[in-house]
Amino acid sequence: MGGLVLTTTSALGASVLVAGPASATTQRATRAAAPAAPATTTLTGTTLTSTTLTSTTLTSTAVTSKVSAKQARIAKQRKRANYAVKYAAKQIGDPYRYGGTGPGSWDCSGLAGGSWRKAGVKLPRTTQQIYKAVHKKVSWKGAVKGDLLFFYGGRTHMGIYVGHGYMIHAPSSGKRVKKIKLNGYYKRNFHGAVRPG
Repeated sequence: MGGLVLTTTSALGASVLVAGPASATTQRATRAAAPAAPATTTLTGTTLTSTTLTSTTLTSTAVTSKVSAKQARIAKQRKRANYAVKYAAKQIGDPYRYGGTGPGSWDCSGLAGGSWRKAGVKLPRTTQQIYKAVHKKVSWKGAVKGDLLFFYGGRTHMGIYVGHGYMIHAPSSGKRVKKIKLNGYYKRNFHGAVRPG
């Protein structure tokens, strides 16, 4: 495309400014001298370089990966909790026996430990050891299916929460494994809960 070029011409001691067509050589020289603009993308007033976009994509991927891993852990824990509760329910009617770890007879921690062991989680033997070993502590109101509830000052009794205000436990000598409603007595004597798995 043609353009105009201004040149200065001197004649008889006077300078005259002359406008004329630009030559192809002049146009190429002008284009070559102009600096190249950096490759950028403008979105609603914000200039983003390719480095910014790559960094944002990597950060987003890392966050998504962490969320997915957490969701997988939660799903795995819930599956194990459901299995532990189902196993404990199958023991309803078995007699209590001090030191009993099944099959056929249980004490309270033997039933809890045995149920979670069948779900793939190994727990220590006694109520106090179990409470100390499981890091995830929960409140009375925060208990969900599969959580282990502890009672009395020394945490000498425990049961498996099955949801909707009920738990399965091995009560004491002469009694049998049963499912009970958690009434005011148990709430008053509640001394913590944990979430295995």
